[in-house]
Amino acid sequence: MSLDALTKKSLSLFSAVGGWRTVAEGVASRALFLVAYLLSGRVLTAALIAVGGVFVFAVVRMCTDRKFWQPVVGLVVVGVSALLAGSTGHAVDFYLTAVLIQAGGAVVFGISMLARWPVIGVVLGAVRGDRFAWRRDRRQRRRYMVCTAVFLAKFAVVTALLVPLYLTGKVVALGVAATVLGGAPAAGVCVYLCWRILRTHEPAVPVPSGG
Repeated sequence: MSLDALTKKSLSLFSAVGGWRTVAEGVASRALFLVAYLLSGRVLTAALIAVGGVFVFAVVRMCTDRKFWQPVVGLVVVGVSALLAGSTGHAVDFYLTAVLIQAGGAVVFGISMLARWPVIGVVLGAVRGDRFAWRRDRRQRRRYMVCTAVFLAKFAVVTALLVPLYLTGKVVALGVAATVLGGAPAAGVCVYLCWRILRTHEPAVPVPSGG
């Protein structure tokens, strides 16, 4: 999920989640693993099927959109997930990366808020080319803090849900929660909410009067 969408003048919720292809790619590995595991009962088999599914999506994305870093990152994540599950023989370990990503996101976004350098502000400053000019605008800085808090709340809530499921070994519930809440759909909702916050409070552009 790219935060570049926050700079767009118009954005729908469907666009914020990245469209059907991004959603499909985002949930493919976790959903495929869970379904394959329930059908086969074999962790390694399910892990290989998940890797194969993501590989197909990655090849299609590279050939059609000429995008490389997103497919590569997706392959690396699912590869690590498959390696963890295959090495331990425990299905829940396939979702350990999802748990760690959510927990890590909560830590990063939380620290950025405590340091008064909200992640959203840093990212959008880089995207827009004005770097840290937003820090001199108290209202803009506050809006970026609110947007960062939206993501922080998402990461914290999802982490609070995933950790107990992982520790108790409830693979079905963990798989469903990680697929729905830990991927593109939930992140897209956060992007859309932040876009609404930023657009609603943007200063109006003055209209030049006729001479």
